[in-house]
Amino acid sequence: MEDRVARMKAEWARECPGLDSSVMATVGALLQAGRLLDKNWLAPFIARFGLQKGEFDVIATLRRSGTPYELTPTDLYEGLLMTSSAMTSRLDRLERAGLVERHPDPQDRRGVRVRLTEKGLAVIDEILPLHVANEQEALASLDNKEREELDRLLAKVIRGLSAD
Repeated sequence: MEDRVARMKAEWARECPGLDSSVMATVGALLQAGRLLDKNWLAPFIARFGLQKGEFDVIATLRRSGTPYELTPTDLYEGLLMTSSAMTSRLDRLERAGLVERHPDPQDRRGVRVRLTEKGLAVIDEILPLHVANEQEALASLDNKEREELDRLLAKVIRGLSAD
């Protein structure tokens, strides 16, 4: 990667000598890190459990919501930054697998709540410690202090990108 970045910087310096293109390398590295993390670590790990990454995200979100491990579909898709149609198809697959159930919202006659089933709770509780270990292994090239610094810097980038 470093050779490719150095080559890219040199090519831009040659072609556009007055342009500071170093930010392109930073953005490229962020995008590549995300793709590699997903392709080589997250997606294959989750697939071992017969799930897609997005399905894992749904059951993990329900789990961290606390007892009774339920949310509205709107809470889920807004929290996971996705469209309602994408959420519906994920919920359909999870419901067919017996991991979640939908039931009427007692506070809203038109509303629905999504809840982890006992099977869903058992699955996420089995996967979660292994998932954390997988992520630790994926970031093993960083020590704790470096990871904390990366967390701080990424949070700052995200705040800057999210500013309205």
